Amino acid sequence: MTEPLFSNDAVVLGILMSVITFIFVSSSSSHPFWKKFYTFVPSLLLCYFIPSVLNSLGIISGKESNLYFVASRYLLPTSLVLLTISVDLPGIKKLGFKAIIMFLTGSVGIILGGPISILIISEFAPGIIGGSGSDQVWRGLTTVAGSWIGGGANQAAMKEIFQVGDTVFSAMIAVDVIIAQIWMVFLLYGVGINKKINRWFDADATSINRLKDKIEKYKSQIMIIPDLQDTIKVLSVGFGITAIAHIGADVISPTIKEFAPSLARFSLTSGFFWLIVLSTAMAVFLSFTKLRELEGVGASRYGSFFIYILVATIGMKMNLLAIFENPGLFILGFIWMSFHALLLITVAKIIKAPFFFLAVGSQANVGGAASAPIVASAFHSSLAPVGVLLAVFGYVIGTYGAWVCGILLQFVSK
Repeated sequence: MTEPLFSNDAVVLGILMSVITFIFVSSSSSHPFWKKFYTFVPSLLLCYFIPSVLNSLGIISGKESNLYFVASRYLLPTSLVLLTISVDLPGIKKLGFKAIIMFLTGSVGIILGGPISILIISEFAPGIIGGSGSDQVWRGLTTVAGSWIGGGANQAAMKEIFQVGDTVFSAMIAVDVIIAQIWMVFLLYGVGINKKINRWFDADATSINRLKDKIEKYKSQIMIIPDLQDTIKVLSVGFGITAIAHIGADVISPTIKEFAPSLARFSLTSGFFWLIVLSTAMAVFLSFTKLRELEGVGASRYGSFFIYILVATIGMKMNLLAIFENPGLFILGFIWMSFHALLLITVAKIIKAPFFFLAVGSQANVGGAASAPIVASAFHSSLAPVGVLLAVFGYVIGTYGAWVCGILLQFVSK
């Protein structure tokens, strides 16, 4: 593998911060070009796309860097705390049943999309879905289903259940990551034109707008200019809760793994699962205390900043050139994701669901807790908890949904 131009993480972090700064400065520019550009392209999308280009060109390397691990284990839970600490839980409940419907539609799209993509591919390129023994393609696709409905733990469960060989598994990881990240690009682009999409869906986004307006009104009432002490308080609460969540995860996860290993199918043996659940749950609890007033000194702004760093580190893991290494499997993955998208669009049109529900419901399936809050917060920082809640639901049903998909994949591959 070719060495990247910059492999020192301190340098890479500096590059990513420069990219984020450029995006923020240009997105707030009054220049007509930038104003028109950011009307169609969300700034969060660029934070994702530019690092992926740098990685693809060999300037930086997502594989060689530890920045994503740091961002996902430290900055992500901290951002969830700071974005959730002022959450309006009753307001989120009022968003209604359409969020759940769109999430489950996304799950069904993954379950059925895999077998359908095999049937389509077998008509014009049957060699793509071949393989023998443990390296049969259908077996590998079960791990993609596990990842796209739930997460990494569900993916690992499918590898064991269907006895997936290491060779096909490594190929499927590339399909999983690249196709999922390309799909997130489309979702983030959709955020920028979500009003147009909602008009086409004939969707009523009143409940979402009401929640955003309520949060903004609350913020304006308590907003003050923060001093150093306020900043220290915000960061102490964020990182402090993250530390407690890490302690809890380090105790709960191995305990369940030792005494109830069968619960792995629910992702309950995953330390990352408990890290996200505990940090979010504690933040929800704090939202009923005086600490929710930390929003007045910019808690959600810090949370959003950490999300932008996380997005940049996710982007640098994407190698656009990997698509050309095994194009057949990527075509299959593209068909699979297209069916998922088509089903979501169809159901959203029928039930007149806002694009927010489609985007977050889909990303909660495909991306899980690491990226569903990113897509949700792209609409508004106060909506990040919706992404977390749906992603946790995905972890619970992921193994079962992927197992059903696996049975169907095996059936159509005979």
